Amino acid sequence: MTPETLRSDTAAPERGMSSTLSAVAAPRPRLVAGMAAGQLGIFLALLTPILVSLQLKVQAIVPESDQVSSLGIITTTGSVAAMLANPFFGRLSDRTTGRYGRRRPWLALGMLGLFVGLLLIATASSVAVITLGFVIASASANAALAAFVATVADNVPEFKRGKISGLLGIMQNLAPTAGTWIAKYFTDQMLLLFLVPSVIGILLVIGYMLVLPDKPLERKPPREGFRAVLRTYWVSPKQHPDFAWTWLSRFLLTLANWMFTTFRLIYLQHEMRLSAAEATETLAVGVLLYGLVVMGASLTAGWLSDQVGRRKPFIAVAAVSFGVGMLILSQADTIALFYCAEIVLGLGFGTYLGVDLALVIDVLPDPDNPSKDLGIFNIAMSAPQIFAPALGALLISLGGGHNYAILLITASLVCLGGALAILPVRKVR
Repeated sequence: MTPETLRSDTAAPERGMSSTLSAVAAPRPRLVAGMAAGQLGIFLALLTPILVSLQLKVQAIVPESDQVSSLGIITTTGSVAAMLANPFFGRLSDRTTGRYGRRRPWLALGMLGLFVGLLLIATASSVAVITLGFVIASASANAALAAFVATVADNVPEFKRGKISGLLGIMQNLAPTAGTWIAKYFTDQMLLLFLVPSVIGILLVIGYMLVLPDKPLERKPPREGFRAVLRTYWVSPKQHPDFAWTWLSRFLLTLANWMFTTFRLIYLQHEMRLSAAEATETLAVGVLLYGLVVMGASLTAGWLSDQVGRRKPFIAVAAVSFGVGMLILSQADTIALFYCAEIVLGLGFGTYLGVDLALVIDVLPDPDNPSKDLGIFNIAMSAPQIFAPALGALLISLGGGHNYAILLITASLVCLGGALAILPVRKVR
């Protein structure tokens, strides 16, 4: 990477950062605003279908007895596509040449492909076509996401990464709330239900592209063989142990999160003995509390990590907090205690989001070509979503069923493992 501008002051060492001073200047306010808008746009266009639109579409064309299994097939297939697409398109982004830079083409193509995939889902009349549309949408969104995350590594110096990471964490959590509110106005108009969030997302990403400094590669990369393509999905833990431990930490925390999130609604019905309507209302309040705390904790943790020049303690505290929240849920017998657990979980996950991206950028194996490795890192977020629901269902079924205590205690221990996994990282304090 050839930096756009050079920074000559010593701000980073004075703040106690552990690595050498980054050559990238602090991003201008309009670039930071553009990053926030781009993050919101990508997740708004992608998460709204996952949370709302896709379920309504399946209900509209699939018999009730087959809806759960059909939705499982669609989302699992899409998750596999997302997992494979992110590092693949990240590698292409690192190697892209042309007057428009390395990242802009994939931001544009990714959002266009996402729109096409959602259009296909909205007009589909079979599960097979919906699945195809969701594969296209998931792969395309991850092409855009791989390029987007790389722009953070390209343009944000080390001593600002915590703050930016926290801001992007807020946008990521704001997206599903905004998407849900947008979707409620179009529940009877299937085409608009899918396309309105997508169009808004595209416009936000275009706004980011207009302010993004994305200097083209000066030299065309050498040709690579098939082995190099396979290495797209591999970073040697032996050669890059810091990256490997950071990857494992995210994997474990994401696994713990999805083990419970999938069953949160029926947990309220079974453990609190609430009706479907009561459980939905309770869940809505809990998710709102969780989201507010996540946003506040994310921004605060990111800012603090920049100030003190440390990342690892925040990841460890986040993992432990998340585990404590799971333990509270395992003992909860009132709605008030459920809300308390949601707040603790939000504190833990928000703290994690505030420094997660900053930490992984600090330990990238190849900082000059970050997109491929960031794509591999994102596998630690997408892979657990594929099998965490099945693992959670297995744990709940132990001892005759409704065994949520063992699920939550296991998830808590997995969180603890995520905290311990970050301790061996040496490059970052």
